[in-house]
Amino acid sequence: MSSSDPTLPASADEAQPAVEASGDRPEHPRTIRSYVMRAGRTTEGQARALSELGPRFVLPFAQQALDLAATFGRTAPVVFEIGFGMGDATAKIAQTLPDTDFIGCEVHEPGVGALLKQIGERGLTNLRIVQHDAVEVLEHMVRPGSLAGVHIFFPDPWHKKRHHKRRLIQPPFVAKLVQHLAPGGYLHCATDWEPYAQQMLEVLSAEPALENTAQGYAEKPAYRPLTKFENRGLRLGHGVWDLVFRKRA
Repeated sequence: MSSSDPTLPASADEAQPAVEASGDRPEHPRTIRSYVMRAGRTTEGQARALSELGPRFVLPFAQQALDLAATFGRTAPVVFEIGFGMGDATAKIAQTLPDTDFIGCEVHEPGVGALLKQIGERGLTNLRIVQHDAVEVLEHMVRPGSLAGVHIFFPDPWHKKRHHKRRLIQPPFVAKLVQHLAPGGYLHCATDWEPYAQQMLEVLSAEPALENTAQGYAEKPAYRPLTKFENRGLRLGHGVWDLVFRKRA
């Protein structure tokens, strides 16, 4: 989901502080959360997908590490996505990369229902969903060093300076992500808000366990499809910035 338009609903890819920091000092929230709640209506088709496909493809949150091979019925690289919105890009990526397994985290029911609907329509078997805060899912359900990649596409940029501390891509959170990447695993972020892209580049470049795969911003990887919001932005002359960093071996 595109997030640079302040009239759009908040994205699921956000960090929300449990306690607001005082003043303008850009502290990172004491409690990291990967989302901010927003209103949304579940359609009849989404509700049907939740009922019919949810039991198979939605993993219940548990304070216990997943057996990834048992979860997917095979041994394959696993990519973790934080905040997939309505899931269109997620479904297309999973279809494009059938030899990779994907776990998508999204707290908003309409998005979960929409992705389940696409799973059914596309006949996808390499995708699972956890309807829970991605930070807690990482901490409790994903073993350290087990992920081949992490995707964070178009997280909320929190445009106002005093809200920059709420941005998800901050040093403490990146350090958490790195712990769950296998050596050689990658972190792919994308944003349509240039100031946030600049912060992402600064934060990721400062993490000693990561190395940039490009000189600055990366070319859009072929597996990431253009979203409808991104296409609209490109028609209006807006930019999109991809960052792909890899965990050092």
